[in-house]
Amino acid sequence: MNILQRIKIDTFLLILIGVVITASLFPCKGQTKVVFDYLTTFAIGLLFFMHGAKLSLQAIIVGIKNWRLHLIIFCTTFVIFPILGLAMHVFVPTFLSQNLYLGFIYLCVLPATVQSAIAFTSIAKGNVAAAICSASASTLLGVFITPLLVGILMHTQAAGSMNMLDAITSIMFKLMLPFIIGHLSRRFIGKWVDKYKSLISKTDRISILLVVYVAFSDAVANGIWAQISFLSLLEIILFSILLLTVVLVITTYSSRLLGFNKEDEITIVFCGSKKSLASGIPMASVIFPISIIGIMILPLMIFHQIQLMICAVLASHYAKRKM
Repeated sequence: MNILQRIKIDTFLLILIGVVITASLFPCKGQTKVVFDYLTTFAIGLLFFMHGAKLSLQAIIVGIKNWRLHLIIFCTTFVIFPILGLAMHVFVPTFLSQNLYLGFIYLCVLPATVQSAIAFTSIAKGNVAAAICSASASTLLGVFITPLLVGILMHTQAAGSMNMLDAITSIMFKLMLPFIIGHLSRRFIGKWVDKYKSLISKTDRISILLVVYVAFSDAVANGIWAQISFLSLLEIILFSILLLTVVLVITTYSSRLLGFNKEDEITIVFCGSKKSLASGIPMASVIFPISIIGIMILPLMIFHQIQLMICAVLASHYAKRKM
């Protein structure tokens, strides 16, 4: 086990940081930026096409019987998280700037992540079948619900910087359409997709890196590093830890109060507490003007690493319990 694994640092996050530094020092401009914009649009379409192709209808049918479990996970993801995000307004502007607050609101309306939610549920010896169903359904619902929640919770606070009609149109063509086509294509390419999951995962990550590079190139041009200080980064870390801790407490004790067994509790904890970097960054590039994407995704990038570190420890704790 290498040093990064010991301290639970996600290697991909380090690559993301490297891309942010590269964009800060060598931002894409002019004709190069036009080329990168086209590449990013294509990459996002391909990413959501593959998300649709990976979504197994059988997994959803198998897991849908446990509707109480899925209901509490979806309520945590799309109701409790957004409420907690809105509650963070009490810290503005004393401890949190308005822009970072909006970044946390965006984080709170995202769907759950798939890979890590399932992986941690498996490590903790939880209900993996239900985790697969819940995480997959969350991704599907997120394509529709996240833009809607952004429109409801952020439009009035973004000072007219977002044109939601244009955003909805872009989402329909750039996200939903590829997703639906991908899912309908599963009957023809499903076996290939399942066989080459690791290759597809790399394609997903390349798409995210492209979006981050283009987003931070524009963010640098708009003076992001004049707005984000070292103190601001510490604030994001502290508020991310606070947000995740509150959600973990809510999911743990609500599942116990509602009478779920330990395996289902584990699934609720790990699926309900996750927010998807893989969906969040591409969605941001479609929903928001390019000038504010950098700030919008910064809390998500930091929260992503924190959720991995804390949930890795929690999963290990669950795994040691007596069966």
